Amino acid sequence: MRIIQIDERSWRMEEEGVRFFLLAGNERALLVDSGMMTRNAKEIAESLTDLPISLVSTHADPDHIASNDEFPSFYMHSAEAVNYYNVQKRKGRFIPVDDGYVFNLGERLLQVIQIPGHTPGSIALFEKERGVLISGDTVQDGSIYMFGIMREMHAYLESLRKLERMMDSFRTVWPSHGSFPLSPDAIPQLRESAEKYLKGEFEGEETEIWGERIMKMDAAVASFLTPLP
Repeated sequence: MRIIQIDERSWRMEEEGVRFFLLAGNERALLVDSGMMTRNAKEIAESLTDLPISLVSTHADPDHIASNDEFPSFYMHSAEAVNYYNVQKRKGRFIPVDDGYVFNLGERLLQVIQIPGHTPGSIALFEKERGVLISGDTVQDGSIYMFGIMREMHAYLESLRKLERMMDSFRTVWPSHGSFPLSPDAIPQLRESAEKYLKGEFEGEETEIWGERIMKMDAAVASFLTPLP
């Protein structure tokens, strides 16, 4: 794993194929996700800041929650509990955060944006002062998993439309996968691709992942991994 400082108060932790973030204010710090293979994310964060550290999960897929059990509690949208506890079989106490909730780190504010679709309780974090959208898996230029019981393309499309309405406030996107940073222009491109998919206008190629046959479809800036038709 690599630790890369973004600015004087922000770091990204780069594992193979996935990243998570540490954001510091004047009074406290926030770890955004806790990695895929990492088992000491709290220890890593504490090596970077002396501030008290909280954890928020953008969603509960296994590549984002590896170190959650290091923390006595963590923040998560309540709609993601079925993924965390029932699907991933994880333990721990979560503190629910809803759309519009603001993390105040001390002269650094991060607003929760609920963006279901990739998973039911997926969230993004928006730092208005800097125009930064921390997008989780929803906005990226890698492979976006949209197959399996936790995924729903109609909800994903509405989340992209929601983000597109806010796009004038975004200067940059910090995604969990793919390129870093990413232009906000990816949002309308993904929205157009989701619309085409739901209209049946996409063709893709059949492939296999985790022993399951799926379709891989070109979504302009990314790839959609979707169920077989």
